[in-house]
Order: sequence, then C-alpha cells, then structure tokens
Amino acid sequence: MLKLGYKASSEQFGATDLLGYSVIAEECGFDSVVLSDHFQPWRHSGGHAPFCFGMMCAIAVRTERVEIGTSVVTPTFRYHPAIVAQAVATVAQLAPGRVWLGVGTGEAMNEKPLGVTWPETSERFARLKEAVELIQRLWSEERVTYQGTYYSLEVATIYERPSLAIPLLIAASGPAAARLAGRRANGFICTSGKGVDLYTDTLLPAVRSGADQAGRDFDQLELAIEMKVSFDRDLKRAIGRPWA
Repeated sequence: MLKLGYKASSEQFGATDLLGYSVIAEECGFDSVVLSDHFQPWRHSGGHAPFCFGMMCAIAVRTERVEIGTSVVTPTFRYHPAIVAQAVATVAQLAPGRVWLGVGTGEAMNEKPLGVTWPETSERFARLKEAVELIQRLWSEERVTYQGTYYSLEVATIYERPSLAIPLLIAASGPAAARLAGRRANGFICTSGKGVDLYTDTLLPAVRSGADQAGRDFDQLELAIEMKVSFDRDLKRAIGRPWA
C-alpha cells in the first residue's frame, strides 16, 4: 500500500512553524509526518534546529490520525540508545499505534560540535547495530542487562513502554546498512536523487538478502524514500537552492 508523508524539515523551520505545517499536513490528507533530527542545520544563515523528540510530542497531541516518525535519528553519539528508546516510547504513549523510529549512522555536523571524535564508517555501522539491538530489547523486555563493545546497560527498564509495538526502520545509502534493515528492522529508508540503479541493483536487493538470511518476509517490510517535489518551477528553484 502506498503512503504519502510530509517531511517536517527541522533544519528549515523553527518549532512553531514546523508544528503548524505538521497539523496542516494531517488536514490535507497526508498519511505521516516525518521529522529530521539535527543539532546543527545545514546552513547557519536562516537555518533552524528544534529538538526532534519535543516536536514529536507536540505533533502527537495536536494530531489524531497521522503516523509520526523520524528520518532519521542517530542513536549512537549525542544520544545514548537507551535515551532514544525512552523518548520514542514516551511519544508512543501520547499517540498509540502512530509512532515509528527511523535511525541511521549519522552526520558529523550534528555530533562534532558536542566534542565527539567522528569515527570511520566501520565504527559508525557497528555502533548502529548495537543501538538497534539495545533499543528493540528495551521496548520488549522487562529488565535489560547488556554489554556490547560501545554500550552497556545494567538491569535497565523503560517504564513508559507502550502496549503496541513501535516499528523501527533503518536508513541506508549502501548495501551493509540495507542488509541490516532486512535482518533486524521493520523497514528501510533511503533518499532520492542518486540514480535508479542504486535502488534496483544495490539497496533493495540488499534489504531482501538480509531478510532472507534472517528467515523474514521481505514483503512485510516498510520501504520508505524521501523525495523533494514541487509543482511550480520557480518555487522549486527557490526551495531547492538552500539544499544545493
């Protein structure tokens, strides 16, 4: 089933505007409102960076129908994975059955200002794998003790766990993360504009391969893609310029 969502770009709008646009998106019939998560925006002049989880809570109480998700949160550096699990579980209490979490390996622009030493791709990927396991366990288990390479928990509990499961989607621009999405996640996220062969020959086959390896049904996974669209050529130029 095709769903159409509104991408609530926290890099582009302040909190008040972003909340208003999200409410309008539901009124216009969109199926979801999906938030980016930034500590720093892509550009300093005119940029914004409202707190993602605060915005999710605000949208949850101002809407009734739309799904509320992230595209994407980095649950590995400035956030401990357990804090991400707690935050999203709280949002899910406010909007039962309407919340999902999209995660990715992150961007240096959001982490380095907080003193994070930005690691190589292999470490970022290894951290994401641990974070996904940890978050999923915290959402489903009463007490979690965990000792990984990068994260640990000692008899930890999320006390605001919702009764309905929270879907977790993994963002990928390469085959390794796409396979991880197929193995461990409820779905897969990618962005548009990179040439059709990347999707048809690399990313989607990797998701399917991961699902097959884990004995999972590929057809039951959510497949999401971010696209920037405009029906007005001049407006498209104006909107696209800051993202160039």
